Amino acid sequence: MTAGRRRGAVTRAGALPDTSAPGAEYDVVVVGAGVVGCAVARELARRPLRIALVEASGDVGEGTSKANTAILHTGFDAVPGSLEARLVRDGQRLLADYARETGIPVEPLGAVLVAWDEEQLAALPRLAEKARRNGHRTTRVLGAGELRAREPHLGPGALGALEVPGESIICPWTTTLAYATQAVRSGVDLHLDCRVEKADPGAPHRLITPRGVLRARYVVNACGLYADRFDALFGRRDFTVTPRRGQLIVFDTFARSLVRHILLPVPGVLGKGVLVTPTVYGNVLLGPTAEDLDDRTATGSTAEGLAALRAQGGRILPALLDEEVTAVYAGLRSATEYDDYMCAAHPALRYVTAGGIRSTGLTASPAIAAHVVELLADSGLVLGAERPLAPVRMPNLGEAFPRPYRDAELIARDPEFGTIVCHCERVTRGEIRDALASTVPPGSLDGLRRRTRARAGRCQGFFCGATVRAMFEEAGHPWPER
Repeated sequence: MTAGRRRGAVTRAGALPDTSAPGAEYDVVVVGAGVVGCAVARELARRPLRIALVEASGDVGEGTSKANTAILHTGFDAVPGSLEARLVRDGQRLLADYARETGIPVEPLGAVLVAWDEEQLAALPRLAEKARRNGHRTTRVLGAGELRAREPHLGPGALGALEVPGESIICPWTTTLAYATQAVRSGVDLHLDCRVEKADPGAPHRLITPRGVLRARYVVNACGLYADRFDALFGRRDFTVTPRRGQLIVFDTFARSLVRHILLPVPGVLGKGVLVTPTVYGNVLLGPTAEDLDDRTATGSTAEGLAALRAQGGRILPALLDEEVTAVYAGLRSATEYDDYMCAAHPALRYVTAGGIRSTGLTASPAIAAHVVELLADSGLVLGAERPLAPVRMPNLGEAFPRPYRDAELIARDPEFGTIVCHCERVTRGEIRDALASTVPPGSLDGLRRRTRARAGRCQGFFCGATVRAMFEEAGHPWPER
């Protein structure tokens, strides 16, 4: 923690801070603690402002941010000239730098867009030109022979590909948590289990929650799937969110040797389509589907969706279907009727929306945050002099980097790192202990899994579940003291 700077509060129960007295209100309240909201809070923490980050659920990254394909995009295929293209391009550079600084695992595997018919093959030069207009001049069309040499396990019939150097895989869980941790350590108050049910726009704004009323001079909407409904609380109806479900299958680590790059399809009207990609945890993802729904909570998998994925995966990488499946899951993307991000400032309201942030939002998150802060300044918020953030170094969850169970010096200093609890994922008692005592501790076993990988392996907690639960319960309920 930086000298002279207080640590922010983390709460998930009890009354909110009293902001009723004149001058006691927050300067900015950011609503929504997904990857975008956490990034915005961290960016605002650079300034001498009183900031709160509020979240309806019990943890950060509980919505769209926890279930995606975990890719650090280059933005080669964004719509040239769009806000998304600019923010993804800038965000890719910023997030890569931030990952090196904080220990977020990233692997720059590169991607290949595989053409399976003549129409797709003919589209590759057009996609290369689009990439060039987005500032990516290193893409290259590969013939069938070179593609086969690069990816020997591809199914029959691949006619060629567009190689996209720079596409990477990243840990989305650590990214969101790093932003939140650094924001809190730099003075941001994080209020979880704090759903904003009503808003009374004014000077200051009043945000009504079941835990009390928060007053704020400025408000940022980073509500993801609910961004349009929150907009309505401020009298705005600029777009409508349509939840787009993406189902995915996770294959066990034995499948990792089958794929060397991120295997992308030639994109269609519903997005980038079904891909096969390694993860930083050493397993392999197949998905996502793209299903427009009405239900903003429909994160279940379906037999039809999984069958469709297996059919497509069998064409892309036939041997993949012989491997064991570790898990299936589904996430919801925040699609709107527009092709671009819906970021807008409403100066008269002292209100900024960061909506319509789809699958590229993880990559773009640091650039979106900087853009939102600019919009707040344009709306009249006096930012004050910039100051350094509290330093953060996150625990490593990636297989390509040293993990505690392999670190003899660490184990000699602290034997808890030599005691493996989750044998599938090689997670030690020391890692679980530290996660439970961290700046933003988990509020659930799923939250603990996203911080450590415990219970995420092939047995899904059958072996370690009781021990992990016991450690979680022994840690007590740390929230009121934080």
